[in-house]
Amino acid sequence: MPDAIDDLDARLLLLLEENPSVGVLGASRTLGVARGTVQSRLDKMVARGVIRSFAPQLDPAGLGYPVMAFATLEIRQGTGGGPVVEHLARIPQVLEAHTITGSGDLLCRIVAHDNADLQRVIDAVVGHPLVERSSTVICLSTRVEYRTLPLVRNDVTPR
Repeated sequence: MPDAIDDLDARLLLLLEENPSVGVLGASRTLGVARGTVQSRLDKMVARGVIRSFAPQLDPAGLGYPVMAFATLEIRQGTGGGPVVEHLARIPQVLEAHTITGSGDLLCRIVAHDNADLQRVIDAVVGHPLVERSSTVICLSTRVEYRTLPLVRNDVTPR
């Protein structure tokens, strides 16, 4: 299990979420710590995988893809699924693909311009010969956005 974050790490993460363009110097001033301390904490959190990216969060709907769906794929047994995952990675509208338990093997989050485009994307997704069966559900609304900050607030353990 990775090391837990402490109060300063948590405050830094919350600050970056509230103001992504604050910068290291601005964060050090806001948090009342040395610039080197902020940079060191960021470097360590990047190295540990706590921070995966400093890139902007993009909204697919804002990019012209307002339709979101989830597709469960069943893959031919004994194939390992690697070729299907490589196939999915080449489809830009496949935002995520996760190996899952249950009746399916992969769960994919996909986006499209509209329902007709969604059909085209689904056809592309299931077009691989190792995909034996699929089930798709369309997302009508998102009630809880993808989030990680509640984990930061919940699991802070002082050093």
